[in-house]
Amino acid sequence: MSALRTRVAISAGRTVGGLSRLAGRGQGATISGRVMNAIAPNLLRDLAKNQRVVVVSATNGKTTTTRLITNALADLDQPVATNSTGANLTSGITPVLAATTKPGIAVLEVDERVVAKIVEPLQPELLILGNLSRDQLDRYGEVHAVSNGWRQIFLDNPNLAVIANASDPNVVWAAAPGTVTWVALGRSWRDDANTCPACGRLLAWDNNSFDCPTSAGGCGFTQPPTDVYLEITETEAKTSSVATLRIDETPVEIRLALPGRWNLANAALAVIAARHFGVAPQRASELMTTVTTVAGRNMELPLGDGRKARVLLAKNPAGWTEVLQHLASRPTAVVIAVNARVADGKDPSWLYDVPYELLIKHEVAAAGERGTDVAVRLSYGGFTPIVTADPIAAARKLTGDDITIVASYTQFSALYNRYRKLPA
Repeated sequence: MSALRTRVAISAGRTVGGLSRLAGRGQGATISGRVMNAIAPNLLRDLAKNQRVVVVSATNGKTTTTRLITNALADLDQPVATNSTGANLTSGITPVLAATTKPGIAVLEVDERVVAKIVEPLQPELLILGNLSRDQLDRYGEVHAVSNGWRQIFLDNPNLAVIANASDPNVVWAAAPGTVTWVALGRSWRDDANTCPACGRLLAWDNNSFDCPTSAGGCGFTQPPTDVYLEITETEAKTSSVATLRIDETPVEIRLALPGRWNLANAALAVIAARHFGVAPQRASELMTTVTTVAGRNMELPLGDGRKARVLLAKNPAGWTEVLQHLASRPTAVVIAVNARVADGKDPSWLYDVPYELLIKHEVAAAGERGTDVAVRLSYGGFTPIVTADPIAAARKLTGDDITIVASYTQFSALYNRYRKLPA
C-alpha cells in the first residue's frame, strides 16, 4: 500500500504541477509538492533514503550557495539533484527528490524556519549554515529565536556534520554543539549581532572577530578559532569578485562571474562543502566560475531603449548593505524597488536601517509598490530621487549606460518572471 500511495502521490503532484505551468500560475514546484505530501505524508522520508542529503540554510545567500555547491560537484560520477527554483519548503523539496531515479547527492536549499522540521525525515549528511539576520519580522520573529531553533538540532544530533560561518555569533551559538567545520567569512553587517546569544550582554567586536569578555562581566562566548578563512582585500571587494580562501594556510583562489563580497562568502562555503565529497578545493573553485546568474540574480533586462539594467536581489538590511557597499564605488545609476507583501515582510520600517547614503553620489530612482516610502527615506538621506512605480520605467528615466535595479523579494520575482518570458 505504501508503494502504491507513493506512486499515486508523485503522479498526482506532477499532474497538478504541469497544469499550474500551463495556466501560467508559476513553475508548479510548490503546488506539486503540496499535493504529493498531502497524499503520502511520509513521502519525504521515503524519497531521501537513497540520497546523500546536503541542507543549505541562511537568511541571505542560500540559493546562490546551493547553486555553487551543485556546480562544484559536477566532476563526481553520480547524479546531483537540487531545488534550483528556490522553492525551499517541504513542498518545494519533495518534487526534487521525487524526480531522482538512482542514488546520488541532493543539495537542498531549506528555509531557516524549516530546517528543524526536515532533519528527521531527510537525515542529512551535511548542513551548511551561512548568516542569520533579521528578515520578515512579522513572519519569522527575531534572530535569536531562529538561532535557538537551529541549536536544538545539534543538541539532539551532536554527530551531525555542519559547515558553519564562524564570523556570525548567532550561527556559532547554533552550530557549536554539532560536529563543526568553521569557516571565517568576515562580517560587514553587525546590527543583528550586538548581543551575546549565550548571556545577552553586549558583544565586543575587533575588526571581524567577536567576544563576550569576562573582564566586562560577560560569559566568555567568543569566535571559534579556525584554519579556514576568507581573505578579501578592499580593492578586490570594490573592483572584482576575487578572493583567497585559506585552508590550513593553503591558498585557494576564488574568482566569480557573480558580483559582490557576499557571493565570495557563499563560494567559500561551497568550496568546503565540495571538499566534504572529495572534490579538491581549487577544482571546486574553478567549477564555480561559469555561474553568471542564479535564479535571476545578476540577470540583465532590456529597457526597450537599447540599454540593459542589471538586477540584484536585496531582502533585508543585511543584504541591502552588502549590495550598496558593492555599488557605492561603481559608476552606476540605481533603481531601488521595494514591495511590502507577505513574502517581503509587510512592515517597511527597515528602510531606515539601510545605509542608502552610500549611494549619495549616484543618480537614484525609487520604485515598486512602496516606491513612495523609499522616496521619503531617500529624501531624509539627501537624495532627490526619480519616483516611478514600475522599475523598468524608472530605469529608463535614469541617464547613462550602467544601470542597476536592486529589488526586494516579490518585486525581484516579478522582474524575473518578466525576464523568463522574454524571447530568446
